[in-house]
Amino acid sequence: MTKRTAAKYKIDRRMGENIWGRPKSPLNKREYGPGQHGQRRKGKMSDFGTQLRAKQKLKGYYGDLTEKQFKRIYAEAARVTGDTGENLIGLLERRLDAVVYRAKFVATIFAARQFVNHGHVTVNGKAVNIASYRVKEGDVVEVRQKSKQMAAITEALALTERDVPDYVEVDTHKLTAKFVRTPGLGDVPYPVQMEPNLVVEYYAKN
Repeated sequence: MTKRTAAKYKIDRRMGENIWGRPKSPLNKREYGPGQHGQRRKGKMSDFGTQLRAKQKLKGYYGDLTEKQFKRIYAEAARVTGDTGENLIGLLERRLDAVVYRAKFVATIFAARQFVNHGHVTVNGKAVNIASYRVKEGDVVEVRQKSKQMAAITEALALTERDVPDYVEVDTHKLTAKFVRTPGLGDVPYPVQMEPNLVVEYYAKN
């Protein structure tokens, strides 16, 4: 098991949920946390604990973002008009690595970050290698010509564990993904319940 795979499954076990809906998650076999006391840890959680868990789960889902990165995105979501929780989801889904993941060009959000960082994609014809780059509605993300024969792409597109959401239009022959619109919470195909409202409560108090 690679270091990244181990880290990914550790997040699943820490959250007590298979947050990406992956068939190989250890949570499919056992539903308790990591460590020797993992089986005894379940109890009633405080409001703070519930809010913290909601934040950690959302942060983990997008590739275990750092607290600094996540807080910066949250601050922006709080600044713009509208529901802060919905804004937060929209900003997270506009990350380039998230769009690459949604398009199923790669199998995991961790692979999406690496895929972008290694220069395998363009946005509107221009090379972009920053995973946190924020796409706009109408932007077209494309796998670069030199990368289109990668076996990992074919394998990821064949995965049946998740579908491409309707706010991303994918051409599997050209390997392009058009970001049609910014989604709200109800549009995003999370395998588990995400609660951005609790994230808002967490930052309002801390």
